[in-house]
Amino acid sequence: MRGLIAGLGAALLSATLVWAETDPAEAAREAAQRLGRASSMLNDAENARNRVKALTETIHAYEDGLQAMREGLRRANIREETLSRELQSRDAEIGQLLGVLQSIGQTRGPVVLLHPSGPVGTARSGMILSDVAPALDLRAKELRERLEEVTVLRQLQESAVETLREGLQGAQTARSELSKAVADRTDLPRRFAEDPVKTALLLASSETLEGFASGLAGTAVNEVPGSLPTISDRKGELALPVDGRVLRRANERDAAGISRPGIVVATRPGALVTLPAPATLRYRGPLLDYGNVVILEPEAGILLVFAGLDVVYGAAGEVLPGGSPVGLMGGEDTGSDALLIENGKDAGAERSQTLYIEIREDNTPVDPETWFLTDEG
Repeated sequence: MRGLIAGLGAALLSATLVWAETDPAEAAREAAQRLGRASSMLNDAENARNRVKALTETIHAYEDGLQAMREGLRRANIREETLSRELQSRDAEIGQLLGVLQSIGQTRGPVVLLHPSGPVGTARSGMILSDVAPALDLRAKELRERLEEVTVLRQLQESAVETLREGLQGAQTARSELSKAVADRTDLPRRFAEDPVKTALLLASSETLEGFASGLAGTAVNEVPGSLPTISDRKGELALPVDGRVLRRANERDAAGISRPGIVVATRPGALVTLPAPATLRYRGPLLDYGNVVILEPEAGILLVFAGLDVVYGAAGEVLPGGSPVGLMGGEDTGSDALLIENGKDAGAERSQTLYIEIREDNTPVDPETWFLTDEG
């Protein structure tokens, strides 16, 4: 009996420590508040002087809030499953304790006070019972808290899934508004005008990214001499242009056995791609088998190549400030990934889009992880 009591106490202590470290319900509530703030930012962006910047910040706020909401829901679901399994595994133990209490309750009072070994045995049994009673009270309290927690988590998931859907809708609205704001933007400085005929000829004659990049300078008309301030002092410190994780590193072969000198970043559908530093937009549009491509020049001799976007922003020759949006990833970020949350699957399964990033110095590719901060490098 004492061993059973000690086991119950240890289990309760362990569960309490785990719960103290992380509160899924509180995490989900905080995420809902973040989505609420993003919604307010979307309303404020309507009257913002710089709508592109305001909407960019709004989309980032939605992306952060949605990520936090998904994670909060996932943790709440895992916590609920853990509690349910724990309660099921304790059925036999609880039945044993109830049986002991029932047998004690059915025994007449005077008999309970007697022990076959005499007064000493009676005293010892009384001491054991004095230990059992508080432990049983503690166990009953623990079970009540577990059941209440399961109920709260289930209610939280029902309400949070609806908040998630509203957040997804708000993010989509912000993306649409951003596309309109970029199309209406007329205040950016331009370093050159693009010759569309020369660009078309270059596209038709280029068989590699290297060949296309080497001929880009010839597509510019009336280019202003000079360059933007150097970014070499930020080498190794640039933020990735999209929220994601490195899926494939430089020169690592893919499933088809093809290797490229850039990195592939897995990200969510509809994710916003932004500039990590001020740069001149050299080219945007389809290129070879890379899909939609954006080529940017942060300083003379350095090119940033982002490939695999669904929507691309801007016009060749524009000088974009750091943090400017350059495009959106494809796919549709629907509420269906709530099913992934319910199944407790890894968050990586939701990053269905991939952005290819290449950096060229004097038209020679270098490992992007020497420039960008990544989880892998």
